[in-house]
Amino acid sequence: MSRDNLLFAIIGILLGFIGGFMSAGYMNQREASSRAAATTGQTSQNLPPNHPPLGGDQNADPQQIFAQVQEAMKQAREQPNNFEAQLTAAKLEYQIQRFDQAIEYLLIANKLKPSDSDVLAMLAIANLDAGHFEAAEKWYRAALLKKPNDVPLLDGLCAVLLSKGDAKGAEETINKLAKVDPTNQDLQQFRDKLAELKAGKK
Repeated sequence: MSRDNLLFAIIGILLGFIGGFMSAGYMNQREASSRAAATTGQTSQNLPPNHPPLGGDQNADPQQIFAQVQEAMKQAREQPNNFEAQLTAAKLEYQIQRFDQAIEYLLIANKLKPSDSDVLAMLAIANLDAGHFEAAEKWYRAALLKKPNDVPLLDGLCAVLLSKGDAKGAEETINKLAKVDPTNQDLQQFRDKLAELKAGKK
């Protein structure tokens, strides 16, 4: 097997551990948004049971993973117009919790395919986990322009707005989420956080 083929095989295996973040775009936003809502104003800590593992395979060799990330970064830099290369680098960077670097590659991917709703959602998630709530709100709203009634996106935006302390925006989004998905399991938590936020501003 050639070196390049071996690299892609390794990355393919590694991406199997990363699927919780991006394999279908934004599968686990509910877990991420629930975490953010529960830790309003805090950075990513105390993850819920179902949140995608940020540290990757616990048995993996850190040096090997770092080498794979470096190689993926090299390919992404050498092929700036390669959409898939940018996504691969972003996924690997996210997996080792280098959220800002993941965002950089996602921004390039977004320039290559501005209308790709999955990339918009990925940017929202990465910024949420990085604690960049202003940017996260921007990308959630951009993704919602593509999918206005998407429950995970609304769920994520609620969490972001609560984390920012935006009571008005959070209330509007919570109300919309309640109309779209009245049995949403996060609604009560969001409403409780909103009540706390309003009480704190009095």
